[in-house]
Amino acid sequence: MCGIAGIVSANGPVNQDLFDALTVLQHRGQDAAGILTNDGSKLYLHKDLGLVRDVFQRDEQMAALPGRMGIAHVRYPTAGAASPAEAQPLYTNMPYGIAFGHNGNLTNTHALKDELFAEDRRHINTESDSEILLNVFAHELMEQAKGPLRAEHVFAAVARLHLRARGAYACVAMITGFGMVAFRDPFGIRPAILGKREGPDGTDYMVASESVALDALQFEIIGDIAPGEAVVVTADGRLLRHQCALRPQLSPCLFEYVYLARPDSVLDGVYVYKARLRMGEKLGDKLLREWPDHDIDVVIPVPESSRTAAAEMAGRLGVKYREGFIKNRYIGRTFIMPGQAKRKKSVRQKLNPIDLEFYDKNVLLVDDSIVRGTTSREIIQMARDAGAKKVYFASAAPPVRFPNVYGIDMPTASELVANGLSEAEIEEALGADRLVFQDLQDLMDSVREGNAKLEHFDCSVFNGEYVTKDVSRDYLDQLELFRSDAAKNGHSEKPGMPIELHNSAHGAAHG
Repeated sequence: MCGIAGIVSANGPVNQDLFDALTVLQHRGQDAAGILTNDGSKLYLHKDLGLVRDVFQRDEQMAALPGRMGIAHVRYPTAGAASPAEAQPLYTNMPYGIAFGHNGNLTNTHALKDELFAEDRRHINTESDSEILLNVFAHELMEQAKGPLRAEHVFAAVARLHLRARGAYACVAMITGFGMVAFRDPFGIRPAILGKREGPDGTDYMVASESVALDALQFEIIGDIAPGEAVVVTADGRLLRHQCALRPQLSPCLFEYVYLARPDSVLDGVYVYKARLRMGEKLGDKLLREWPDHDIDVVIPVPESSRTAAAEMAGRLGVKYREGFIKNRYIGRTFIMPGQAKRKKSVRQKLNPIDLEFYDKNVLLVDDSIVRGTTSREIIQMARDAGAKKVYFASAAPPVRFPNVYGIDMPTASELVANGLSEAEIEEALGADRLVFQDLQDLMDSVREGNAKLEHFDCSVFNGEYVTKDVSRDYLDQLELFRSDAAKNGHSEKPGMPIELHNSAHGAAHG
C-alpha cells in the first residue's frame, strides 16, 4: 500500500504542493517518503525512511527541490525491503531519464525480472517490484521511440507494459524535459485520480492516489484514470489521454473502501464516507434479522475507520453510540506491524478505554474488519477489563480469509484468524460473546450504490478469487515463505543485498 502524487505546473514550483499532497496521503504509507522534481534539465531528489514530516524537516531540503514538474511517493513495503534504497521515487537514466512511483504489487515479479536480465539486458538493483515495473516501462519506451519522444510513443510503451506486467499498479512517472505520465493496470485495482487548477499563467495538472490530495491543494477533479488508461501531461501543459489496454475491466479493490482510503475521498465515483454509512446500515439490518431481541446497551467503534459504520449501525439498532476508546495517533496501523508480540503491545499503546462507557453494560464493538485477530482479541479483553458485562463484536467487512497479493501488506493465510475457521470458531478464538460479520454481497452493494457502473470488484481477501486470474497455489505458498512473521523475523536483513546506486539525500540525479 502506497500513495502517489505528481504535478506539472504552469504557475510556479511544485515542491511545496507535493509535500502537502504527501502529508494528506500519509495514511497510505508511513515507512518512507520521497519527492523528485525537474527544472527542465536536471532531476532533484530527496527520499528516506520515515514519515513525511521527518523526511522533509528542514527548509533547505525543500529549497533543493526546484522545478515546475515533480512526483512524490509514500510507502509501505509489501515487496522488497524497508530500505532507503527502495524508497521511491525510483530513477533510471536510460532512456531520457525517468523517475517512477508505484502503488500496488506485481504477481509475475520473478518472470519479469528474468526477462529483463536475459532479453532486455537491464539490471535490477533492489528487491522492489517497482524497480522492475520502471525498467519494463523504460525498455518499452526505448523500443518505441527511436527519435524525438512523442506522446504516442509513451502510449505504445504503456500498452506493451500492460501485456507484460501482471498484478496491480497505479503509477506516476516523470520523463526529463518531456512531462508526466500516469497509468493504471487494466483492472484499476489501485486508485488514481486526475485534477486541474487554473492560475494566472495557465493550468496546473495533478495526479494522486486519492481525491483528498487534490482537494487539499484546491485542484478541480477531472476524473479517475480509467483501468488500462495512460495520461500524459507535457512539460508545456498539454493534457493527453489514451486507453492502452486491450480488454480493460474496472475491478477496484473492495478493501480500499472498507479500510485503506480516507473517508473524505472519492474513489471511482464513490464517496468513501457514504459507502461506509451504507455498510453500517446493512450490518445493522443483518443483526436485527438474526437477533431481533438483542440486549445491546451501547455501540462503540474501534477508532478510526469504523466510526462512520458504527454510528449508522447504532441508529439502525436504536441504541446509544459512544466513543469508548481514545486513540494515540502516533502508533502505526497494527495489522501491518511485523511480529505478534509487537502488535499486541502496540494495541495497548494505541487505544485506551474510557471505563465509564463500558462499566456494567452490554457493549457492541464495531471495527472495519478483522485481519489477524490480534487487535480484536486485545480490544475485547480491554472492554471486559473496563467492566463490560458482555462484549459483542461486529465487523463491517466479511471474514478476511485469504492474503492480499495486490499491494496491501496483509498477513499470509496461516496468520489470518478467519482462515479455515467457521464464524462460530472465530467468535470463540476472539473471546467475544457474539460476533457478526458483514455479508460480501451487502458490502459490494454498499459501494456499488455510489456508482452503478461498478460491476466488478477485487474481493480476493474475502473469497479467494483473484481478478488477474494468475494467482496459483504455488504463488500463495511462496508468499507464505517470504511474508510470514517467521520469515520477516528470521531474515530482517537480506544477505548480500546490493548497495544503492543513487544517493537517497537531495541533489541532482544526473543521466
